Amino acid sequence: MAEYLSRLHQLLARGEFVVTGECGPPKGADRSIVEKKASYLKGNVDAVNVTDCQTAVARMSSLATCVILKELGLEPNLQMTCRDRNRIAITADIFGAYALGIRNILCLTGDHQKFGNHPEAKGVYDLDSVGLIQLVRTLRDGKTINGEDVEGAPRMFIGAAENPFADPFEYRVTRLKKKINAGCQFVQTQCIYDIRRFREWMKRVVDAGLHEKCYILAGITPLKSVGMARYMQKMVPGMIVPDELIERLKGVPKEKRADEGIRIAVEQIQQIREIEGVAGIHLMAIEWEERVPEIVKAAGLLPRPQ
Repeated sequence: MAEYLSRLHQLLARGEFVVTGECGPPKGADRSIVEKKASYLKGNVDAVNVTDCQTAVARMSSLATCVILKELGLEPNLQMTCRDRNRIAITADIFGAYALGIRNILCLTGDHQKFGNHPEAKGVYDLDSVGLIQLVRTLRDGKTINGEDVEGAPRMFIGAAENPFADPFEYRVTRLKKKINAGCQFVQTQCIYDIRRFREWMKRVVDAGLHEKCYILAGITPLKSVGMARYMQKMVPGMIVPDELIERLKGVPKEKRADEGIRIAVEQIQQIREIEGVAGIHLMAIEWEERVPEIVKAAGLLPRPQ
């Protein structure tokens, strides 16, 4: 698109190495929790993802949280899943979000409800992430997906998630291409701990020329403990946590392991910045937002561009 209505889109278009953050809404209506998290993110990231009932746990809505962040001077990225809405509700929420000044959207299929605190809930899944991307692109172009004209096109900057580590590995670039063809303009990846594998995925992305069609933001999640690292290694599908990282955490006193996890994250950011085709990082420090300023500063990413 010739116009850049999103600040995030503007920064990426002019070649800045961007930093996006993440804010998990509270399991309730206390907006002060959002305000506290925002205080750690403001000035340290260029935009903030707001998760949509992550892990299928009922929380303050992503849209409402985005509006609060916008009031506080941050640029929100509205995450939207297909688990809880059909195409009518999705379309209505996108219209509403745009009317309230939200300009970025991240399209996700969504964690299955059986993994959350309401396993008996009925999942909708009228669309998947690719179908949602297509729906947003169609709305942006002035039509609903059933071909009707819209009264004010929501010109969203369209994003999606991608996992460079899931099997089959050979299919990962094909999957990314499918999302780009559907209308995806930026991608935020799964947490990266295996830099070698990510570097190989990015080589394939660059060889296919996809980095010129879609901005790639590399996912970074600092490790708080050995237990967290082992859980992600063993229990999270499509996640690769090398044994050497776990051994490195085990090699320092227990009370210093969180700090070591921060150092590992900073080193990862510095390595990722050297990889061709990477346009920025997506820093996911959920429930650890107070460490975001430290990470960004240590990685040499301050001040953020205006």
